[in-house]
Amino acid sequence: MFLIVTLAVITISCKKDDNTPAGPDNIATIVSKNPDFSILNTAITRAGLGAALSGGTLTVFAPDNAAFAASSLTAADVINLPVASLDSILKYHVLTTEVGSSSVPVSDAVTTFLGTKLFASRNTNGVFTNGIKVKTADVDASNGVIHVISKVLFPPTKNIAQIVAGDTSFSLLLAAVTKAGLAGAVSGPGKFTVFAPRNAAFRAAGFSTVADINAAPTSVITTVVQYHVLTTNVFASDLTDGLTTASLQGGNLTVNLSPARVKITSSINPSSNITATDIVATNGVIHVIDRVLL
Repeated sequence: MFLIVTLAVITISCKKDDNTPAGPDNIATIVSKNPDFSILNTAITRAGLGAALSGGTLTVFAPDNAAFAASSLTAADVINLPVASLDSILKYHVLTTEVGSSSVPVSDAVTTFLGTKLFASRNTNGVFTNGIKVKTADVDASNGVIHVISKVLFPPTKNIAQIVAGDTSFSLLLAAVTKAGLAGAVSGPGKFTVFAPRNAAFRAAGFSTVADINAAPTSVITTVVQYHVLTTNVFASDLTDGLTTASLQGGNLTVNLSPARVKITSSINPSSNITATDIVATNGVIHVIDRVLL
């Protein structure tokens, strides 16, 4: 009788165990099982990151096949990329902590598995990383969370000052930044936004040469440069019509859309059109404008 009761208890326990719902798979397994992530899975396999994405506590901004296509990358491209490059790109999509979409800040810089900064933001239009939209958020995994993104993220290799210095069309801006003593600031760690006028914009404002900039009072050039810098990351996806934000100088900039343009709130000068957006640096983002803010 004792044996019969014992067997019955074991049988019931086994049936209960069989009915226990399985928990979610880990991130690597979710990616490998989903055909929409086939290119990403190929990349993870080639880079040897499957084990790393199976444990720990992670957030992965995962590009699906459509995101690779939107970034002009095919499965063949992924196979032909050097493994070191693939490793860097993939690690730039990973945070070593779990961050749900509701916990993404309005605007902030976060450190990735690669060790470089990723710029995250959240607004009424959704969640974004480096200005790229999260199209499906909060896919639960046993070791964290996946946010599906609409393009591939590429890790920047230069800071704002290096990008400006490497483009001859910004030579007058570089001269102004140098005279203002701000080259060190936009070279260092941070999460800056720079509205960058090209040389034609400086010429239209009466600064035709580097000599003209150097001849102007330092206080004037410093004020001008500071109007073009924000001390937080603001991507095109964060720009809304009527947005007002404080510049490094302290004065407010007002953003208007259709077309996208920016001006000093109190200025009587015309708005400056934003002609290129989201040039990502290691310490922030650059938007190109067609007039100097005065």
